[in-house]
Amino acid sequence: MPLDWTGVEGKIADTLNDIIELNDNVARAIGRAGELVGRDGKLAERVSVGDLDGAWAREIESVNGLISDLARPTTEMARVIGAVAKGDLTQRMVLEADGLPLKGEFMRTSKIVNTMVDQLGSFASEVTRVAREVGTEGKLGGQAQVPGVAGTW
Repeated sequence: MPLDWTGVEGKIADTLNDIIELNDNVARAIGRAGELVGRDGKLAERVSVGDLDGAWAREIESVNGLISDLARPTTEMARVIGAVAKGDLTQRMVLEADGLPLKGEFMRTSKIVNTMVDQLGSFASEVTRVAREVGTEGKLGGQAQVPGVAGTW
């Protein structure tokens, strides 16, 4: 809107220009967070526009909440898989967030990771048992038996 208007029309134009500028700032901040989180994998990044009130603040809180909700399972999965990579088969993905059970793909993925860790633990125990039987007790022909697993195991 024109910047040279005066009176009531000028005040309306100034207010509308402020709203347009704020909306543009919010859109840029959300776009920036989308790039950093979605494409660059910076899961700790959040939208920040400064002090906002009302619907503007709720919009930013909602977007930041969405980022947190989507980042949490990825971070949790990395924690568990990282522990497995270090030989720690005791870690499990939590099946709840903020005191509520996970749902949908989050629950499905968490259960898959936990099942994988359980199967790795069972397999490792059986390999240890067979190695002990052969190496210490001299029993040849020992075989690992891991119930509930299929495929290459």
